[in-house]
Amino acid sequence: QVQLVESGGGLVQPGGSLRLSCAASGLTFSSYAMSWYRQAPGKERVLVANITGAGGNTNYADSVTGRFTISRDNAKNTVYLQMNSLKPEDTAVYYCYAVWRWSVHWGQGTQVTVSS
Repeated sequence: QVQLVESGGGLVQPGGSLRLSCAASGLTFSSYAMSWYRQAPGKERVLVANITGAGGNTNYADSVTGRFTISRDNAKNTVYLQMNSLKPEDTAVYYCYAVWRWSVHWGQGTQVTVSS
């Protein structure tokens, strides 16, 4: 059974940082491209960043470029999202997403709230 478990969310002040983690189990992690999505209240879920299986290529939404960094440790079956210079508009539930061919999996999400 595949599980993606996010952690690291919380309340942070504007300008602060958080590091999200997504621990995967039940899959061949290095085969999967991994992504972080987010969904703000009343809005659609949108892609934040993704990374290829070997970690050689990354992509970011324009809104987070230069502030967020996605990375992965295939030895630990974990993908990370380092979030710096956080803004109130980054407030959302952040979801981990794994995809390989037709196999897709979502985590349960972790809340990030940016507020003073």
